[in-house]
Amino acid sequence: MVSRREKNAQRIAALDEQAEALRLKRGMGIADARAMHPAIEIVEADPAADRRLLEGLADWCDRYTPLVAIDGEDGLYLDISGCSHLFGGEEKMLDDLLARLSEQGFRTRAGIASTAGTAWAAARFSGAAIIAPGEEAVFLAGLPLAALRLDGTVCAALESVGLRSVGAILEAPRAPLARRFGRMPVTRLDQALGRVEEAVSPRLPVAALSVERNLAEPINRMEDIEELVFMLAVTARGSLETRGEGARLLELALFRVDGVVSRVAVGTSRPMREPHLIRRLFHEKLSATEIDPGYGFDLVRLSVRESARFDARQGDLVATRTGDEEGLALFADRVGARLGRQTIRRPVLAESHVPERAMTTVAFADAPAVEHAAPSLDLGERQVPEAVERPIRLFGRPEPIEASAEVPEGPPFSFRWRRTLYRVARAEGPERIAPEWWRAPAEERTRDYYRVEDTRGRRFWLCREGLYDGSPVMPRWYVHGLFA
Repeated sequence: MVSRREKNAQRIAALDEQAEALRLKRGMGIADARAMHPAIEIVEADPAADRRLLEGLADWCDRYTPLVAIDGEDGLYLDISGCSHLFGGEEKMLDDLLARLSEQGFRTRAGIASTAGTAWAAARFSGAAIIAPGEEAVFLAGLPLAALRLDGTVCAALESVGLRSVGAILEAPRAPLARRFGRMPVTRLDQALGRVEEAVSPRLPVAALSVERNLAEPINRMEDIEELVFMLAVTARGSLETRGEGARLLELALFRVDGVVSRVAVGTSRPMREPHLIRRLFHEKLSATEIDPGYGFDLVRLSVRESARFDARQGDLVATRTGDEEGLALFADRVGARLGRQTIRRPVLAESHVPERAMTTVAFADAPAVEHAAPSLDLGERQVPEAVERPIRLFGRPEPIEASAEVPEGPPFSFRWRRTLYRVARAEGPERIAPEWWRAPAEERTRDYYRVEDTRGRRFWLCREGLYDGSPVMPRWYVHGLFA
């Protein structure tokens, strides 16, 4: 038996057939059970472990349908609409499910119906029943009130007035029933009969495209798995071409014969549908992922979790390519598959005039595509403003310096940085950058930037933070970057 604490008392949470034969029941106090049978074996419940086991079973049931939802502490919903014919019909599918779970050591009960409520009742009160559409009311009529998924308090209230079965509620007037006992009994009945829609939310999102291969003999070698990935990618390519799309996120699901499911996902920087490239990505991912094959995998599935429009491009016929953007993207994808998506990052512009905030880095796959600049055009009188010159090396934070200037608002004629004195030969500026008032802290001040060159030809980007406007805080000088 399994026990758990309920309302400051240790009670029976689950029991097997032998315990039921001893007239023990769920909810009975452990003290009373031991008084009746001192030799019984009791194990403390572990809800977290039970949840992990149930989630593992939900993953395994994905081999029958992608629409799997967890029901409470001990149940699963499988939406098999459009899937049963793949297994030879509902009856053969149900037999296969129960047989496989029995081989794994589970004792399960299942039911199939056109509504979630009737299927729930069939699984828990009939064992392994298939209820034909339209027969829900006949099947439910002889079952107890608990078959409608009603709370124990509601069931007790209904039984107190003589309504002890679902059939009694079917024959009772609906309005007085709802007035006295609330809407729940009527709602649950309508859900079970299909009069009211009941949403069952799948545990995992459904992939837009999936291809799989059932294996007569389990496999456990990574080389065989990679070969299957290539074969499945070839199959998926046709569907992607029909849609005009390419994969951005691919998931490989490996179903082990003992019920364990391993999932491996790879992302791409650009939409991809070439099988050999997909195989190379999964080769990198599988090489960096520890997967225990156990006794082997008997089902392998490749799913396209995310896709995007695939724009075909004309090849370069004169071999004058200025860059290998596609090769760089593939390299980043392979490194990301082995070491993680955040390993290679690409700088992107940010909407800020403050130099240290004007650029950020994002994962290569998340960065916008780089468009090559078109040649300049003669716009006549219209002039395109030139880009503001920025240093080739920009410090993350401006470094303080000691500067001397001829006039307070002018450029310095010398400055000391890192214990070295520099004499300024040329200076250009200032370029004034004001703080972002809508988000900047109060201590940030206006900056005046100067491009200066010392007597040895070294070029610096200096700034004076603060103005000579009577503020009690005097302006300070910084070096923010170095030019080539």
